[in-house]
Amino acid sequence: MGRGKSGHRGGGRGGRGGRDRDRDSRGGHRPYQTFPEVRKENSRLEQYYNTVLGLPEDEKADFWAALRRDLPNSFRFCGSKGHALAVKRLLQTRYIPEITRITHEGVAVEPPQPVPWYPDSLAWSMTTPKNVVRKFPPFAAFQKFLVSETSVGNISRQEVVSMIPPLLMDVRPGMTVLDLCAAPGSKAAQLLEMIHRGEEARIRQVIRTFSGDDVRTEDAHEDAHEDEAAKLEADPGDDGRATGLLIANDADYKRSHMLIHQLKRLSSPNMIVTNHDATMYPPLRIPNPENPSKPSYLKFDRILADVPCSGDGTLRKNINLWKDWTPGNALGLHLTQVRILVRALQMLKPGGRVVYSTCSMNPVENEAVVAAAIERCGGPEKVEIIDCSDQLPLLKRKPGLRKWQIMDKSARLWSSWAEVEEYTKSTEDGIAPGRLVSSMFPPVAGSDCADLPLERCMRVYAHQQDTGGFFITALHKKAEFKAKPEENRKQPAKNARANGQAPAGKRPLEEDGKEEAGVKKLRLSEEPTTDESAAAETATEANTEVEPKAEADAVATSANGEAVEEDGPVETGAPQPTDSNSGTPQTATTPAAVADNTEQQQEEQQQQQQQPEPRRKQEGPYEEPFKFLPPDHEVIKNVAEFYKISPRFPSDRYMVRNALGEPAKAIYYTSALVRDILVLNEGRGVKFVHGGVKMYVKQDAPSADVCRWRIQSEGMPILHGYVGAERVVVLRKKETLRKLLVEMFPKIAGDGWRRMDEIGERVRDLALGCCVLRVEPGVEDRDEDFSEHMALPLWKSFQSLNLMLPKEDRSAMLLRIYNDTTPLINMGIQRDNNASAGLPAEEKDAEMKDEAAAAAAREGQAAEEEAAAPAAEEGDGPADVELPDAPAPAPEAEAEGEVAVAAAAGGEESTA
Repeated sequence: MGRGKSGHRGGGRGGRGGRDRDRDSRGGHRPYQTFPEVRKENSRLEQYYNTVLGLPEDEKADFWAALRRDLPNSFRFCGSKGHALAVKRLLQTRYIPEITRITHEGVAVEPPQPVPWYPDSLAWSMTTPKNVVRKFPPFAAFQKFLVSETSVGNISRQEVVSMIPPLLMDVRPGMTVLDLCAAPGSKAAQLLEMIHRGEEARIRQVIRTFSGDDVRTEDAHEDAHEDEAAKLEADPGDDGRATGLLIANDADYKRSHMLIHQLKRLSSPNMIVTNHDATMYPPLRIPNPENPSKPSYLKFDRILADVPCSGDGTLRKNINLWKDWTPGNALGLHLTQVRILVRALQMLKPGGRVVYSTCSMNPVENEAVVAAAIERCGGPEKVEIIDCSDQLPLLKRKPGLRKWQIMDKSARLWSSWAEVEEYTKSTEDGIAPGRLVSSMFPPVAGSDCADLPLERCMRVYAHQQDTGGFFITALHKKAEFKAKPEENRKQPAKNARANGQAPAGKRPLEEDGKEEAGVKKLRLSEEPTTDESAAAETATEANTEVEPKAEADAVATSANGEAVEEDGPVETGAPQPTDSNSGTPQTATTPAAVADNTEQQQEEQQQQQQQPEPRRKQEGPYEEPFKFLPPDHEVIKNVAEFYKISPRFPSDRYMVRNALGEPAKAIYYTSALVRDILVLNEGRGVKFVHGGVKMYVKQDAPSADVCRWRIQSEGMPILHGYVGAERVVVLRKKETLRKLLVEMFPKIAGDGWRRMDEIGERVRDLALGCCVLRVEPGVEDRDEDFSEHMALPLWKSFQSLNLMLPKEDRSAMLLRIYNDTTPLINMGIQRDNNASAGLPAEEKDAEMKDEAAAAAAREGQAAEEEAAAPAAEEGDGPADVELPDAPAPAPEAEAEGEVAVAAAAGGEESTA
């Protein structure tokens, strides 16, 4: 899907912010600038699509009228199915009745409507303009709901057509899934939810089995929302925990961190984020139990290739496309799109499925890419187009095109490659019109793909259901194949490599006489010329950057001509392998170089091997390594003993992110497959950016008996079902939870515990430190707004309690459960302001400790907000605050994972 470079509000950490930019050099305000309104007209655009799409005359007017209207706002309810349905119910029962009574400029406002084809009505759209929803006072409550639930990850603002590709992938629990061009992450979030579907119910079953508990009424009520995925047989391999995998990749480093921000909200240990060019995504080693000495490589069950494109399906929201659209945008991206799709098919298991999608309407980027990739991958005998006409039956769509024309940069239309060749013969230099290649045209009669059922592809147009434009195709891999190389383009008849020189703008392929280390020479038809690269880089909303000219000749062999072999794929396109401890690139020697070595060179190599490896600057930003802790590590044993963690919870999946491999600030947890991939591919040049869930955070404790590692909120959904009763507090009353949400550091010393109602005695007698607060609403007084089970981290100090949640999570829960916008109260500050001078010294000292904790929490939040950056990982936050008895609450600027919505007896992963 086409993606542009998004702007950033404000001036960044080192800038002065947006307001100062509006001032002139003398400090006064600059005059406001007005920009001319973009005229929604483009003669070439209209000429081309009126010609190529084949719409009936009476439909063309509706097509263009829809593209000239603003796009409706749309959003999707996220997380586990039960939780998403609960948040959706709030929209239907609390906010829509209010919206139906609103009139704007004398016209009744249309309330949000469910997208008819989306499962369980979890996607909604609204025609009211965004600026009206944001600024018109009657929408204030609804706007606050949207902002609050979006901030904690329960709602995703996502274009409706963007939700289609994941729904056609048929992802089931236990599958391995790759999203090749994943940023900003909305589709990857859908895929991650599918991998975890039914996990909560499965884990409840397992825990009830080994604990001997009966099925509780409230558990049965929650399980009623689940489907076949909730049965243990759906994913039985790890005590009900999800065993599947999602790898979300993006070629742009900053956008890959955008992925982390989007996906960390789902608190999944089954996810990895990588940073690679999709055309040469590296093979990943996995264990080979049958023959450990022989390397095995990961093949995926499902792959999404939502590729960079020209983006003309987004004309409704990117209105500058009306003036910027040119035919060259699509032509310059065609070969990159083919390479991505070929690489995806290579990494797919036989029997697996690739979904290819763009937000372009141009057949050059759609049907032409599908046909070219299938032809290179062995034809219909190896890869077939899946007929998805029976899926999403309420989605209106058009079939794919079987015939089309190509518009070149000068707006000439071409119907076939034969027509181009005939024209080329009449030209002086013998060069085809700019950027045209044979794979852009429909398959010719007599070729392997002549009868390819391209009508099975899916086209969605703006006028059909008031959406954007989109193209989707699902491909089924029938057998392994060896991909064909791309055909060579015609070169100029004159000046071609004259006197050993390459054509202007081209880099010679053979001039070096040898290959770069670890990367084979380009064997493709197309070397992007300077103007092609420029056009591709400026293509609307392009997600990945076109390779720089200096790197155009070094393209992954596996994506451009050779299949990935099971016994050892060629590792091309990846950066130089790094030393497992230091991250320093290691030198690699190709077979060709070895053959040419003289005796002197061999002696030099031997001397270099004996000397320490010289440090070289690593390509790209440095990422801390992933180091797994042994199960018998002292910290792991201490944590397990303090929280009385069940031995059924795996202790061999904890990791840290530092070169020393010792717990410093945070301990992460991953699934078994994620662990194996991170371990076996260390030092192989794979650019891992993120993996795992932050499970524990180091915190100074008041005594040696208190564990220094508190459970992080994002890890709580995974762990809480395995924590012993000694460290669990059960809360059943709605009003008690409200007190803990509104009040930070409520006092429990003296008689203060009595204010905590049903948990008062329990927290009074509980040992100091972190514990699990299980929220289990009572069945007898069930409240629809207070019906979900939650597990939240709670810290007890000498004088007070604190619910360890970010401020935005507290506010969102208050609004969701109580429809309450009460400001949060920091009881530590309040006690400080109301402190009596006559307090006994001992009591004053004790209160000062809790007040220091509150101050540290505020300072930690401010420091975190100031230092917030996309690359925030372990060690990027403020330094630990030394406190004698209470921890600083989790920084609120960092999304610490969402509220752990889960059954009380389950240790399940929650995506709430």
